[in-house]
Amino acid sequence: MAAPGTLLAPATVNRILAAVSSFYDWAVVAEEYDGDSPMQTRLDPALARVPDRHQPFMGRASRQQPTRRTVTVKQPRRLPRPVDEAVLEQFIGSLKRLRDLAVFLLMLDGGLRPCEVLSLHVDDISYGRRRVTIRKRDDHPRGVRGKSRTERVVDLHEPRALDAVSRYVMHERPLDATSPFVFLVRGKGTRRLEPLGYDAVVRLFARRLDKLGLRTPESTPIALRHTHATAMWEGGMRELSLQNRSSTRAVRYDRWCRGGRAARSSAPRRG
Repeated sequence: MAAPGTLLAPATVNRILAAVSSFYDWAVVAEEYDGDSPMQTRLDPALARVPDRHQPFMGRASRQQPTRRTVTVKQPRRLPRPVDEAVLEQFIGSLKRLRDLAVFLLMLDGGLRPCEVLSLHVDDISYGRRRVTIRKRDDHPRGVRGKSRTERVVDLHEPRALDAVSRYVMHERPLDATSPFVFLVRGKGTRRLEPLGYDAVVRLFARRLDKLGLRTPESTPIALRHTHATAMWEGGMRELSLQNRSSTRAVRYDRWCRGGRAARSSAPRRG
């Protein structure tokens, strides 16, 4: 009797279906497949009403309509899984390199995504104002790209994150580096002075937790961002403010520096 197969997660099944659908779309256009694609689709007008979701290849010049596959697997919407406070203390305390400490503290205290941390340039960090600017960039040599298409400013209320970044830049970041990216590869290998990649951060996070005997299936670098959001929510931050801080477009910081915050706080509220 054959052994039972491995059950795949719904997200994995949907990725496989998307890959098969894209393959047949290419095969039909390239005339490598005679007939219609077996992956049937239907028009999805609701998707067109969501900003920044439907992006045709030719932009506004294209008349392509948003479509959705008829065969999909329903994915459960999971709640964020924050890291336990005791685990965080052991993890942060075990980090020896300033670079690693700065990377993970930016995720934990600032709520930055791993890709956003790795895409930071030196000029994106404002130590005096205690904030970092998250910009949309696609020039990372290791293929790191931000998830959001909008730029925002994140204030770092905990001083330890910027302190770790400052100490890394002053004492540990290679002096002969010409790359504008903040976090670079050290050592004497062929990748020296190259920007740090996402895979390296994932491996570092997993190996450190394995060494401490604290690794779980949910232990990923993105869990630090979830921990930050959970702490902000439990601290009383409103949902809209939390969304503006973590994902959507924030108010331009030059308006805040020119007194925009005071003007908005004194203005009458609607409704």
